[in-house]
Amino acid sequence: MSGRESDYVGFANLPNQVFRKSVQRGFEFTLMVVGQSGLGKSTLLNSLFLTDIYTEAGYPTVQQRFPSTTKIQSSVAALTEGGVRLKLTLVDTPGFGCQVDNSNCWKPIVEHIDNQFEEYLDAESQIERRQTPDSRIHCCLYFIAPTGHGLKPLDIQCMQQLHSRVNIVPVIAKADTMTPDECREFKKKVLEDIHANSIQIHEFPDFGEDEEEADFNQQMKERVPFAVIGSSALLSAEARKVRGRKYPWGVAEVENLEHCDFSALRAMIVRTHMQDLKETTHRKHYENYRFSKLASAASTTSKGVAGGQNPLSQLEDEKQEHAKKMKMMQSEMETVFEMKVNEKKQKLKDMEADLERRREAMHTKLEKEQQEIDERLDQLEADKAVFEAQQRKQEQENEALRNAAHPKGKEKPGKGKKSIFS
Repeated sequence: MSGRESDYVGFANLPNQVFRKSVQRGFEFTLMVVGQSGLGKSTLLNSLFLTDIYTEAGYPTVQQRFPSTTKIQSSVAALTEGGVRLKLTLVDTPGFGCQVDNSNCWKPIVEHIDNQFEEYLDAESQIERRQTPDSRIHCCLYFIAPTGHGLKPLDIQCMQQLHSRVNIVPVIAKADTMTPDECREFKKKVLEDIHANSIQIHEFPDFGEDEEEADFNQQMKERVPFAVIGSSALLSAEARKVRGRKYPWGVAEVENLEHCDFSALRAMIVRTHMQDLKETTHRKHYENYRFSKLASAASTTSKGVAGGQNPLSQLEDEKQEHAKKMKMMQSEMETVFEMKVNEKKQKLKDMEADLERRREAMHTKLEKEQQEIDERLDQLEADKAVFEAQQRKQEQENEALRNAAHPKGKEKPGKGKKSIFS
């Protein structure tokens, strides 16, 4: 055995083992998009992952484009590239900022993020823990309308509510509506508003002595907030097929860094910092949520003990209180049920009385009609008797007239006398 082989132990192969295991398990990533309708969120997501994650099913109605409240819609896409599987979960927030009164329209978003943390904490707190799907929000693309006047009050309030829960990456939508100078000035205004309101956006990690990574992170920092253009249409530009938007003055290329920051944003999210976003979510945001939950639970327990109450007796009191509430709920349900039954009985009685009145009215009507028919029959019989009497009287008068014209003692001439020739 050579000296070089004897010096080799083998733990240098650990990265390869981790790589194989990771590829076998696959990866999970959850991306949330927040912004007003019409800023091109769906188009940008399709462009980011080069697939039709969102497809248009006909022109949406007004109710679909402007929901009455902020809703949470999740879409899951299974992507595969180079043998690596990625379970991508996209969380959209239709209805955000689309109402006349947008007060607290971010609450459903905050509740959804906290619910994902709660589910993960419950799974970790089980006695028998299993590998559960990670549905926590790893990155939030916050879309800013290209107004040129900085952040809106709604944007500031929403980002202040989200920055302690999720990695916020600000994105200026539809950057092709501004000139390069206007875009640079708008970026400065947005960053000034972010710093003035103490909003914490995602910070790129320090990779230490790696100069290449440090240069890349510095370039990324200089492009924040990312001004992007979204388009899935392939156009011809200088004998090349590019994705972009065509204007009378030329083509705005989506993947050209001189036109917008789309390529930088995709490189940051997908190629270089996806794992960093997941680790920041776990180490920072999830740990903050976990600490606050456990601290509040410990505070509640310590208050019970400090008050001189045994935890077992406290549990028994809570059990009795729960039983009392259940009994009260049962009593209320029985009262409501009895009221419903009485209402139903009264309704049936009213229906029965109505049917009886209708039956009596019908019976009275039939009796009246029968009486009228009988009277008409009697009148008919009387008229018939009078008519028959008149007929008999007429016949007798006619008979009397005939007898008076031809008495029995007189015969007509030529009758009663016999001829001599007979």
